[in-house]
Amino acid sequence: MRFTVLGPVRAWRGDIDLDLGGRQQRLVLALLLARAGTVVGLDELVDAVWEQDPPTSAVNVVHRYIGTLRRLIEPDLPVRAVGDHLVRHAAGYQLRVGEDMLDLLRFRRLVSRARREPDAVRAVAVWTEALTLWHGPCAAGLERSHPTFVAIDGERSQALRDAADTALRAGQARAVIPALRQGAAWSPLDEPLQARLIAALTADGRQAEAVEAYQQVRRRLADELGIDPGPELAEAYDRLLHQKGAPATAAAPEPEKSFVPAQLPPDQPFFSGRESALSRATRLVGEGHRQGRSAVTLAVDGMPGIGKTTFAVHLGHRLAGSYPDGQLFADLRGFAAQGTVMTPDEALRGFLGSLGVPQGTLPAELHALAGIYRSMLAGRRMLVVLDNARDFEQVRHLLPSAPGSLAIVTSRVRITALVGTGGAHPVPLDLPSPHEVREALVNRLGAKRVEAEPAAVDEIIARTGRLPLAASVVVARAVSLPETPLADIAEELAAAGAGLDGFGADEDADLAAVFSWSYKALSPGAARMFRLLSLHPGPDVSVPAAASLAAVEPRAARLMLGELATHTLTQARSGRHTMHDLLRTYAADLAERHDSPGDRREALGRLFDHYRSGAYEAHELLPRALPPPAPPEPRPGVLVPSFAGPDEAMAWFDAERRVLGAIAAAGAPGVSWHVALTLQTHLQFTGRTPSWVATMRRGLAAAMADGDLVGQAHLHRSLAGALFNSYEGEEAPEHLSRAAALFERLGDRRGVAMVELNWAYVRAEHKEHDEAVRHSERALEMFRSAGDRANEARALRTLAGSRARLGHGQAAQELLRQTIALSWEMGDTLGAGHSWDLLASLYREMGRPEEAMARWEEAAGAYRKAGNPAALAEVQLAMGDACRDAGDTEAARQHWREALSALPEPEGPVARQLRDRLGDS
Repeated sequence: MRFTVLGPVRAWRGDIDLDLGGRQQRLVLALLLARAGTVVGLDELVDAVWEQDPPTSAVNVVHRYIGTLRRLIEPDLPVRAVGDHLVRHAAGYQLRVGEDMLDLLRFRRLVSRARREPDAVRAVAVWTEALTLWHGPCAAGLERSHPTFVAIDGERSQALRDAADTALRAGQARAVIPALRQGAAWSPLDEPLQARLIAALTADGRQAEAVEAYQQVRRRLADELGIDPGPELAEAYDRLLHQKGAPATAAAPEPEKSFVPAQLPPDQPFFSGRESALSRATRLVGEGHRQGRSAVTLAVDGMPGIGKTTFAVHLGHRLAGSYPDGQLFADLRGFAAQGTVMTPDEALRGFLGSLGVPQGTLPAELHALAGIYRSMLAGRRMLVVLDNARDFEQVRHLLPSAPGSLAIVTSRVRITALVGTGGAHPVPLDLPSPHEVREALVNRLGAKRVEAEPAAVDEIIARTGRLPLAASVVVARAVSLPETPLADIAEELAAAGAGLDGFGADEDADLAAVFSWSYKALSPGAARMFRLLSLHPGPDVSVPAAASLAAVEPRAARLMLGELATHTLTQARSGRHTMHDLLRTYAADLAERHDSPGDRREALGRLFDHYRSGAYEAHELLPRALPPPAPPEPRPGVLVPSFAGPDEAMAWFDAERRVLGAIAAAGAPGVSWHVALTLQTHLQFTGRTPSWVATMRRGLAAAMADGDLVGQAHLHRSLAGALFNSYEGEEAPEHLSRAAALFERLGDRRGVAMVELNWAYVRAEHKEHDEAVRHSERALEMFRSAGDRANEARALRTLAGSRARLGHGQAAQELLRQTIALSWEMGDTLGAGHSWDLLASLYREMGRPEEAMARWEEAAGAYRKAGNPAALAEVQLAMGDACRDAGDTEAARQHWREALSALPEPEGPVARQLRDRLGDS
């Protein structure tokens, strides 16, 4: 067997070109080939084939494709045999192929050999052999946006650049021109590649072709991207016009003597923690060097004060032994309180001086300095640390290119071009865990002092927000006052309140000053957005919420958040951003100084309108017994979310739940109780009964503070339901009585009917089934007279349950069948599920377990379709109990495990019952 993926995906058995089937099956094979020798997860295969919208049968379809491919690769394989090549693993599938079977593996072997070859002329021959294996972009003709295929194309681009550089040094430019032309045609906007094509044509005496190549790429950049050629292309064209050779052909000045620089600053003697990030960085370095394509670059980024420099220096010392030719270090002053940003030529002159090159021999031009720098580093194993970088242009000429070297770049912005164009591996730094902060305190202050005052230590960790810079300021104070109790230091921080004054004003540790370096780099719009975000009450913010806060269009908000994400915010997940508490404090201080009280009040009002109206729109799409009152019209400039259906509405509640909970607790007039009420269905469906109780209590308090009787009536009823569902029903009757009185006073007959139905639930729970029947019948009569068919079905279900408990099983069955028909007629999947559920319980009590399990299966399917995990968990709990009673313990445990996994959070009475059962069984 032979396979190709460097171009169209093809396979041969002997001389027979195999038919690999349709696009999806070929895409599965392409991904397995591109990841040859490693396991490809089943989820990854599904995502590659269907991207964001896989069918329910996706996994089965992938298994079918794998089976077909296995028979193609090993046609004589017996049925159900595992085979030697396409192997199943727990996590997915692995395609085992040797270097003689796959062009990608042969290409990588040749590239590695070319890079190790000391003779440039022989190396060019190996490069040429490697590049002839390419017959098009990776997986040509298929969906090629998958990161694995893009990465392999990146290997080709790097190989082309390295081959060109080697050929130019060896005077062998003609040998690589065909491959460069081919690569430039596949990647017409790859400026470094186009620059090397122009340089090779120039070196081969084809000036007219070189000029035409430059004009073509210049026009394409202008037409498609609206930009001019970058420095590398411009440099190649300048050499062409002046008939200069490639920079790599120029001999570097001879150093006065052999230098081994050791510029790495001292390691932090009390460094601790960061093991996860250190392990990731070390693994990336090892993998990069094993691949041997070029130098490895790590891009360390994070918010101000997160400890990037300390981390980079510690990592450098940990790895320094692998780089015997020395270490270079430069603070590029990308975000500095004083002084100017270091220019690339300033950094290069410093590095070249450290490498022993006499300063008097250095040229003036940046590209010439960069050429000498690359020449000096060629063949060496160097560690280069570039601290506090501002952007890619500042570092691109400072990065080593030869295999065996390592660059560590730190920046408080996420330099996307460094990762995309420069091929760096991102190593983002997050806040250390509370345990890591405590460990750092122990290392610096001693275990005895820390363990003697655990409460004070907890307060210090909380007040510093786990920000390493803030923690270091407090530690320095504690070290300087060894006799002062930590409780006194914690009290000083508490006395400073939410401000930054408690962290001192030392020039190097003043948090406000450190934060200001990033703030001053913001555009005016992003700076205003940063200040206003201090008003946001939740842990993270979405683009629509930020747009409403600032009264700007969503696109403008997205751009501003993107700018902030490279300076002060953290992108928690797609479309949502978080701000550290200390940065929020700094932003709030700026807002008080730069934004008028009226502007801040209007911004907060817009934000509340966004959430109040959005929560109402989302709640309207969910099944609900009693709709909440509609909120007032939102202010101008507010972006009201819209939802395609219940699934999107539930997803929005999931994403915004903590923000909405904070607004419900804020007591904002006319807002908090509205928001609390719209959270009811989401909290009930997801089984978050403790949160449901707490949120309704806060909402009720807000409605009472507002004097809003409509809100109070709804919230009394909802709070009664929350208490009832959390098995804390003692208060429920009191709240139902108050709700009934308020609905009567307001003349809301539908509200009165719903309270009657709720009374039926309470009476049934207390086994007062005659009373429950009377409440159900009164509710049924009112719903029917109002033409409310959905609630009519609810009343019939409640009536059926009570009649069954009174021994009227046949009548109860008939009522439930009516409710099932009524629910399906209205398209009420959730209502049908409740009816199946009740019918199953009835069959179980009648001693008909098979019929009960069948009905529960129907109910479970309906609850899944309706998106009600709490109800699904209760059904699985009941099914598990039935299996346990029948003596099938393993089946019972499986149902209970599925029930627990259905609940988004392990809180509430159902979750407690499930954990008890799984623990006791």
